[in-house]
Amino acid sequence: MEKDSKIYVAGHQGMVGSALYKKLQAEGYDHTVVASFTELDLRNPLDVEHFFKSEHPEYVFLAAAKVGGILSNNIYPADFLYDNLMIQTNVIEASYRYKVKKLLFLGSSCIYPKYAPQPIQEESLLSGYLEPTNEAYAIAKIAGIKLCQAYYKQHGRLFISGMPTNLYGFGDNYHSQNSHVLPALLRRFHEAKEQGLNEVLIWGSGTPLREFMFADDLAAACLFLMLNYEKPEIINIGTGEEVSILELAQLIAAAVGFTGKIGFDKTKPDGTPRKLLDSTKLHNLGFRHKVSLKEGIAITYNDFLSKLEYKVLT
Repeated sequence: MEKDSKIYVAGHQGMVGSALYKKLQAEGYDHTVVASFTELDLRNPLDVEHFFKSEHPEYVFLAAAKVGGILSNNIYPADFLYDNLMIQTNVIEASYRYKVKKLLFLGSSCIYPKYAPQPIQEESLLSGYLEPTNEAYAIAKIAGIKLCQAYYKQHGRLFISGMPTNLYGFGDNYHSQNSHVLPALLRRFHEAKEQGLNEVLIWGSGTPLREFMFADDLAAACLFLMLNYEKPEIINIGTGEEVSILELAQLIAAAVGFTGKIGFDKTKPDGTPRKLLDSTKLHNLGFRHKVSLKEGIAITYNDFLSKLEYKVLT
């Protein structure tokens, strides 16, 4: 991929896509094309066909997806399955037909079985049952992986797949009901501090272990893989570091300035007991993350406050 290559970032308005677009611009890739949802509905094959026919991108970063936390995945499984299947199928097929030189599809760590051996190696894919609370999203992402591998095998197309760990950062979704655990806790602790509450309840037991990567680090990893990885086998993208949900809550409470008690709502599900990716393959290629969890939480909290100031939270 050259500096003057035409690059399409699908999903540039989302947290991951916006970080990737910013990274490409900072590295001097000035021929990057994007389209908002109102301009291009990736679920519509005719819209995607028209876009690729008009733009003819040489490289594609497929970061567009419908995402959400445990609650929204449980409530809207049909939406998560249908929307993601349509988005990725349309973009991958159009990339094939319009001779895209290379495509990077972003999956998710939730593709792996609930009780996969830890840390989770890429070979664990399809070796057991999925976590029920995000099964629909996981199935869609697995289908995207297999589609990329099928085009690679049948047509020789360089369509690769990266599996990111849990992500957070600028432009995260801080919705009170539909967000992931880190931004949800940021909002909950902030509101508790503002309301003068003396306790914040977190879902479940607080014992599940999770790995988190700052979205800007993922963007750097995506560019690195586009330049350095050409195999059809999936590759994990993680930090190799994990914390319990309770430890995460404590870090967030400290960043927010909440000094009250942290309690547990054990009527709510824990989800997968542990989810740490084995990112040895990525690390051996020469990539490492740069932003620590403590630093990233502080940056993300400032992003939350800026959205609060401009009243763009829901």
